[in-house]
Amino acid sequence: MGRIIVSENISLDGVIEDPRGEESLGRGDWFTWISEKDREHWAQVLVAEMLAAEALLLGRRTYEYFAARYPSRGGELADRLNSIPKYVVSATLQDPQWNNSAVLKGHVVNEVSTLKQTVNGEIVVYASGQLAHALIQHDLVDELRLMTFPFVVGAGQRLLGETSSLKPMHLVDTRIVGDGLALLTYRSVRNT
Repeated sequence: MGRIIVSENISLDGVIEDPRGEESLGRGDWFTWISEKDREHWAQVLVAEMLAAEALLLGRRTYEYFAARYPSRGGELADRLNSIPKYVVSATLQDPQWNNSAVLKGHVVNEVSTLKQTVNGEIVVYASGQLAHALIQHDLVDELRLMTFPFVVGAGQRLLGETSSLKPMHLVDTRIVGDGLALLTYRSVRNT
């Protein structure tokens, strides 16, 4: 059975939008505010996470962003992103061109529940805030991995918004990445 892992770059005030400064929020590029050591260690964590994953689950905009960049790149991360199965939640994407991609067109809860039954291992969600929020709302997230950047952005989309009920999480790991980043890992606590 698959496990949904939401992995996000996040500020101290919970912002996940525009960490690279490409979405015109006017608050990024966050990576220019951290050290070279922090960037190197961040990249190592990302590669390790991708190598451990069995699949990617993305929203359409994130999929299109990655698909426009990674097919022409080389290296360990690009090679893994290009080869791993990718599932895109979209009502509008018709014919995904990126290698090993499939579109999930039905209701997100049903589609992701089915995906969890068919994939063994980690299904990682990157940079897809709207999708992540829907998955959290419907108790489909098994783990949150929050790469926490040491500053307050002050504006932008936040990962954790309103939900219909309490969503208990258990802190299972904390890790300093480089000199200034904190990786916080939470697992969902479900009533059984």
